[in-house]
Amino acid sequence: MGVAKDERAQLCDLFTAVGPDAPTLCGDWTTRDLAVHLVIRERRLDAAPGILLPVFSGYLDKVTKSYLDKPWEQIVELIRTGPPVWSPFNPLDNLVNTTEYYVHHEDVRRATPTWTPRPADPRRDAAIWATLGRMGKVLLRKSPVGITLVSGERRSTVKNGPDPVTLTGAPGEILLWAFGRDQSVLEFEGSDTGVARLKGLKRGF
Repeated sequence: MGVAKDERAQLCDLFTAVGPDAPTLCGDWTTRDLAVHLVIRERRLDAAPGILLPVFSGYLDKVTKSYLDKPWEQIVELIRTGPPVWSPFNPLDNLVNTTEYYVHHEDVRRATPTWTPRPADPRRDAAIWATLGRMGKVLLRKSPVGITLVSGERRSTVKNGPDPVTLTGAPGEILLWAFGRDQSVLEFEGSDTGVARLKGLKRGF
């Protein structure tokens, strides 16, 4: 089982435990809203473009409403069974879904004040670090300062620039922060000005 499948299974277990009305870190989305987003992304390729392109948002809203009205258990099962065989997400599950499911799993876990980071997992951490190598420069491209990421023996400079700052933490913590989640455990090393400018950065896509 790959990391994406692990995260998918754990998120579905969590969805079942907390129900459809629990908070998430995705703005005002509840767990039902987040779950429907995941279903549409993988199973409704006709509506998925509306996730990123406003011109298609009206149709996305219509499709979303049709899924929001479905029983909670049915929505969770659609996620748990994974992308159908005809979906381009199926053969690329680990490549395109490791980040998606890790981040959204934590969006539910960390929406309560009692959250704590999960223990280290060598396979998961290695997969997320590889993702940071591919996506870090994109997610943090607007940084006004240089950025170096450090996690144990791993080290990667994702942005060259003035007043550089080093971010140190577990790969998952760095990834969550790069996606704009402030509920992460990181150390920032650099000048006070550089750190302040970096913390004020609008992160993500």
